[in-house]
Amino acid sequence: MNIGILSTGIYIPKQFITGKEIAIKAGIPLEIVEMKMGIKRKPVPSNEDHTCQMGIIAAKQAIERAGIDPKDINLIIYIGEEHKEYPLWTAAIKMQEELGAYHAWAFDVALRCGTTIMAMKVAKSMMIADPSIQTVLLAGGYRNGDFIDYENERTRFMFNLGAGGGAILLQKGLKKNILLESEIMTDGTFSEDVVVTAGGTKQPITHEVLEKGLYRLDVLDPQGMKRRLEQKSMDNFLKVIRSALYKSGYTEKDIKYVAMLHMKRSAHQNVLKELGLSEEQSIYLENYGHIGQIDQILSLELAELEGKLHDGDIVVLVSAGIGYAWGANVIRWGNSQN
Repeated sequence: MNIGILSTGIYIPKQFITGKEIAIKAGIPLEIVEMKMGIKRKPVPSNEDHTCQMGIIAAKQAIERAGIDPKDINLIIYIGEEHKEYPLWTAAIKMQEELGAYHAWAFDVALRCGTTIMAMKVAKSMMIADPSIQTVLLAGGYRNGDFIDYENERTRFMFNLGAGGGAILLQKGLKKNILLESEIMTDGTFSEDVVVTAGGTKQPITHEVLEKGLYRLDVLDPQGMKRRLEQKSMDNFLKVIRSALYKSGYTEKDIKYVAMLHMKRSAHQNVLKELGLSEEQSIYLENYGHIGQIDQILSLELAELEGKLHDGDIVVLVSAGIGYAWGANVIRWGNSQN
């Protein structure tokens, strides 16, 4: 049974912060920000760019591009971040109302920056299992850059966090952009390495907590995390790609394009090298930074605009997220008779 990508949508805020501005805020050389971290600029949210709302804007774009009636959507899965308009709030239901998807039902999922890839796997499984689910909307927003303190050296690897929204429409029986197989790995030894230390049940918000700035992202064991990630991260990154390809009936030699999250420049280049790919077979998001789980959708859209995707191309979407989670989807792009 074919499950294909009917359309995508993207929303990028109009405001940006440059690599130079980040360098000044962090007190580090511009060359480090632009060349090593790979940030020439990144979008930052305005006062109106709320997390769920950015996803709604992207969803409206995807629906318009697909030329469908929102009432034809059977299921909405919110793929955006927990940091949104309100805490303890199911954003997907708000989306359902705003989009006029009155025949759908809705829920939220989360796997940090691996959410989109995980949600695509979940959506496909649900569509195969339930005959009533024909069309699924995945949409959400991201603005976790709100939690970054540029003076905190422990969080330098997250200075790339930006803002934006993305959406994907999946449809059963579609003979284009076929979603093939996926692979996801999680490793709980990293589960408490990167956290916002205050605001949960362990440390509720107080005046003292706010004064100390404990409402921001922090790394509790930076050296330990770095050591453990160096041992596992790249191997797991490549492992999920190769496993998803194998389950789809392909190998890394068949890859034509990789939609990859933004990470430091050397890591991006290393992934391509390990897969035997050229830099032309991916897009480095140095002008966008890391918009969390929206990166893969953005990369697909940019690749289409640049003419990098063709009928029959094997495209891999790949992610890594704090927690830690690694994931990959395989897509056979364009029109297909199979």
